[in-house]
Amino acid sequence: MSLQLRYAARSEVGLIRRGNEDSGYASARVLLVADGMGGHAAGELASASAVATVADLELHPPEATEVLSALADVIDDVGIAIGGVIAADPELTGMGTTVTGIYWLGDRIAIVHVGDSRAYLLRDGDCAQLTHDHTYVQTLIDSGSITPADAAIHPKRSLLMRAVDGINPVEADLSMREARVGDRYLLCSDGLSGVLGFAEISDRLDQGDPTGCVTALVDLALERGAPDNVTVVIADVVEVEDLADGVSGDDEVALPVVVGAAGEPRVRLRLPNLRFPDDAQLDPDRPDAPPRVTGGPPTAPQVLIDSELVVPAAERAYREYIAELERQRQRRQRWRTVLISAIAVALVLLAAAGGLLIARNWQTSQWYVAVNGNPGTGTVAIYNGVPGTLVGIPLSAMTTDTGLPVGELPLFDQELVSKTIPAGDVADAERIVIELQSRAAGCQSLIPPPGCPGAIS
Repeated sequence: MSLQLRYAARSEVGLIRRGNEDSGYASARVLLVADGMGGHAAGELASASAVATVADLELHPPEATEVLSALADVIDDVGIAIGGVIAADPELTGMGTTVTGIYWLGDRIAIVHVGDSRAYLLRDGDCAQLTHDHTYVQTLIDSGSITPADAAIHPKRSLLMRAVDGINPVEADLSMREARVGDRYLLCSDGLSGVLGFAEISDRLDQGDPTGCVTALVDLALERGAPDNVTVVIADVVEVEDLADGVSGDDEVALPVVVGAAGEPRVRLRLPNLRFPDDAQLDPDRPDAPPRVTGGPPTAPQVLIDSELVVPAAERAYREYIAELERQRQRRQRWRTVLISAIAVALVLLAAAGGLLIARNWQTSQWYVAVNGNPGTGTVAIYNGVPGTLVGIPLSAMTTDTGLPVGELPLFDQELVSKTIPAGDVADAERIVIELQSRAAGCQSLIPPPGCPGAIS
């Protein structure tokens, strides 16, 4: 008997984002989730680069005694791949990705982790988180400054302390664990863990096979609003019978599953120097793809049928007759309707006025640090309010222009300031500015360090 993985994966763009910057990968040897970030659609390139690079371990598997060092090296290789993309198009500077993966060794697993994507283990009904978030709020939790509940609503909960960005070297968390029959592994981006608590994930992780569990978790995240991309990979450890010479009794050939940005042909076309793995989910636009299925059963679900095309004329006439009776009744009672409408409008206006007052008080309590002017030539400024406008009316006002040119900041900080950095109050905003000034000063040396404008990569 030998142990194998049974796996499933799914990635959804969510309900707010326009594109999917997550990538996922699942095979008999490698499980991976990568959450990309960065403007100009660069996040999808970063996460796809991670999948293509890590999946190369399928073709060049390391010795069992060298797996952890191989995983550390592959994180460096991901950085090199992203750096090559940036070198080809400097406008993509600032992109990066998380990487959380599992490498299967038959009776053990090796874990590699950078960022805030997560890995969980369900064993004998007990769920445990296998990774530690590399985020600003996690450092506050570790120091005892805030609780996990506070972290869930902290304005800087998405601020990463580690990511693979192709510029700065990064140290991955590496570990080795025993594998047992019945173990279930979950890898997910923060699009899942950000909307579902640990208890909710635990409760649903032991339900169904990998495919059904993946579907249930992603669907639940979508029901909760899914403000971010959602990617889930699940694998079960199962026992199969050996036949002879180590051949497994399971004769089914399982291809890897690639989901998210890494599975999109348009993303792969933008990364011509990377080799992507074969995918069980075939690209329908490939010349050798099987023909599309046309037509369908004569009894299609009723919700898919246009009722205006199939309702008989007699029934339509009856509906029109009922509608005319309703219009006559409404005309007889118009005076009553007008009175009720007037009262309703008055109540709505009263409620709106109260809501506007509450919203105004809340708005004036908000602070953030952002760019005054164009991102390339502007300066760092402190704003009171929230970014954006409402029917052309600005929702914030600049209170302080620090005079610090955004172009003097490290590239990662330039990206943060361009997206706005939320602050708890004006004192917190001033503290953030002091930190930015300090890091900008560090870039003014004769030879700027990596990550600074003008640095030699």
